[in-house]
Amino acid sequence: MIHLTKIVAAILVLLAIALGGYAWMLSRQAPPAKAATAPVAAPAKAPVVMMYAVVVASKPLPAGQAISADAIRVERLPINPAGAFQETTDAIGRVPVMDLGEGTPLLQGQLVSGLALRVAEGERAVAVKADELMGVGNKVQPGDFVDVFVMFKSDNKDVDRSQARLLLARKRVLAFGSASVDGLPPKGADGKAGTAQPQAQRTEAARTAVLAVAVDEINRLTVGESSGRLLLALRNPTDSAEPDPKLFAELPTALQPAPAKPGAPRRAPLEGLDKAQAGLTAVDFVSGGTTDNTRRANAVARNAPAGNAISRSGPPTARGGTEVEVIRGERSETMRY
Repeated sequence: MIHLTKIVAAILVLLAIALGGYAWMLSRQAPPAKAATAPVAAPAKAPVVMMYAVVVASKPLPAGQAISADAIRVERLPINPAGAFQETTDAIGRVPVMDLGEGTPLLQGQLVSGLALRVAEGERAVAVKADELMGVGNKVQPGDFVDVFVMFKSDNKDVDRSQARLLLARKRVLAFGSASVDGLPPKGADGKAGTAQPQAQRTEAARTAVLAVAVDEINRLTVGESSGRLLLALRNPTDSAEPDPKLFAELPTALQPAPAKPGAPRRAPLEGLDKAQAGLTAVDFVSGGTTDNTRRANAVARNAPAGNAISRSGPPTARGGTEVEVIRGERSETMRY
């Protein structure tokens, strides 16, 4: 019995030694790495850069000259400025308001805009004073066609010398008051662009009317406005009738053309800018050019000593009398007999 007990005790001792050795071996092993269980981070991606199609100048663009097709190109840029063009066809023919260097993006704000684009070649935009009576009760709108009449009135006693006649026919209205054909909203009192109002809601009185006038007719409009009173007559846009200029004598110009050289072909009548530069005098405009001696008499009067009177007789008046104009220095007086 004692022998059996010793055997069991020996087995328990060996088992304890084996368990202790196994525990020691487990303690010697390294703990599992935490990184092995952690998720692997994805590699960082390069940022994607957006590219935009922008029209740029392929060569220097001078101000005031139309842009040609070979002067611009499309480039892909990392920026898309406000007002930039995406296609060259939208910018061809436009006119820069400033000099642009090569490679400069083309923007809407750098190009001519407004009423200037509505003026045809050979025309000019001219503003005249307007009021309710002159503007057909403020019913004139941009885009309408009007006839311009002029009224000359010497004074209340000189009714027989007053006259009214057609000055310009079928002229296009570019702007009337704050409204214009360029489609831009009218500006408010603070100078900032506001919301355009319908014609029925427009309560402010128009003070100016802008007309498209041929350059050689601006002198007539200017002299007519300064010497008389203008009146706009609204007409149907489909009515294209105009007076025949061949039925009336050509008015003499303020500046006389240079004499032609001997043997040179006959010079053609003045037209366009040449006619505009030649000008027009108020007396010829009012009289229709019938007083050919007007400028010569005025020249003599300017050269005459002060106090000396120079007189010239005019044609018989409608009352059957004769007019005599007496010029004393810078003063002129008309007497009837």
